[in-house]
Formats: sequence, C-alpha cells, structure tokens
Amino acid sequence: QVQLVESGGGLVQAGGSLTLSCAASGLTFSSYTMGWFRQAPGQKREFVAAITWRTRSTDYGDSVKGRFTISRDSTKSTAYLQMNSLKPEDTAVYYCAAVLKSGVRTSEREYGHWGQGTQVTVSS
Repeated sequence: QVQLVESGGGLVQAGGSLTLSCAASGLTFSSYTMGWFRQAPGQKREFVAAITWRTRSTDYGDSVKGRFTISRDSTKSTAYLQMNSLKPEDTAVYYCAAVLKSGVRTSEREYGHWGQGTQVTVSS
C-alpha cells in the first residue's frame, strides 16, 4: 500500500522559511515523479513543484519560482520542498503526490497517489 506522509508545516512570519518533507512507502520511490500541490480555502488545488525520478528535472508554478526548491533523496524515499521568502498568499494546505511516469508532471489529474496534506500558514 502506497503511503505519502507530509510533515514540516506550521506557522511562519512573512519573509520566513519552511521545509516540507514527504516520506514515501509502499512504492519504488526512485521510479516515481514527485510533485507538490497546494490548496487555499475556497481555491482550486494549485501546482507548486515537481521533480522527475531519473534526470531530476524540475518545474515550478509561476507564483513560487525563485522562492521554492524541490528536491528528493532516494536513499530516504523522501521528497522535500524548501520554501523561502514566504508570503501570506502562500498560506494553504500543501500536498505531496507521486506518479509512475517519466517527465515533469504539472497536472494533478496525472498523480495517482496523494498524502494527507500539511498546513502552512504565513502571517503578515
């Protein structure tokens, strides 16, 4: 059974940093593209970042480019999202997702496995 467990969320002041982690189990982590999405209250789920399994190619949503960095450690079956220069508009529940496909994937419909989410709140 595939499980993705996010951690690292919390309350931070604007301009601060947080690092989210996504621990994966029940899958061959090194074969999956990993993604991060977020959903603010009343909003649709939004693509944040993704990283491929082989080439480690990455892609980011326009609103986080230059501030967020996605990475992965296959030895720990864990993906990370380093978030810097946080803004109040980054406040959302952040979800980790995995898809058994090559190439960067930005559409949530392509991801078959999801974590339960972790809350990130940025105060002004």
